Amino acid sequence: MKRIFSTVLIMFFCLNSSPTQAQKAQDLYAIENYLNSIKNMEADFVQTSSNGGTAEGKIYIAKPNKIRMEYADPTSVLIVGDGNYIVFHDKELDQITHIDYDDIPASLILANNIKIDGKNIKATDFYQDAGMTSITLDYKEKGDIGPITLTFSNNPLELKQWKIIDPQNIEVKVSLYNITQDTEMKDSLFKFKDKKANPLNYKKKR
Repeated sequence: MKRIFSTVLIMFFCLNSSPTQAQKAQDLYAIENYLNSIKNMEADFVQTSSNGGTAEGKIYIAKPNKIRMEYADPTSVLIVGDGNYIVFHDKELDQITHIDYDDIPASLILANNIKIDGKNIKATDFYQDAGMTSITLDYKEKGDIGPITLTFSNNPLELKQWKIIDPQNIEVKVSLYNITQDTEMKDSLFKFKDKKANPLNYKKKR
């Protein structure tokens, strides 16, 4: 009798766990499709960090691999990526650092074809409630930063935030507001032209 009860119990849990896994797979596929459907994006952002830092500004994304982040005063920072390399411009010091795409967490969402297949990109955590979905992705090309956690609204599905742990073990969150997608963007947004700044460092894109 105990054996029969145990068998029924196991079957019950198997039958009730399968839809959950199937739903998760379906949600991951929907997230893939959403990220890959983005051709360009414009949004206001607020950046917070676990050490108390706060900044805000405007972000522009154009696939593949183009990004512009304009930080508002008093931060006075401009980040521009043209698809080959990224310029970090400290406007207050009038200095430039050329950095690798792997050193910014947004590099994951700049690709044309994102596939969460457990190989190059692996989902290590997944959470969903009635209003939002959160997924943590670990991927090979993330450089020195930790896994990235993406948060989406559910209806409609829309990217609202990403969160990473930087090489100094500081948690950094970037929250997006007033998002618009697939609008016309000038290519000049993703070109840096300030020739007065003094380059401090250069890392070629890997």
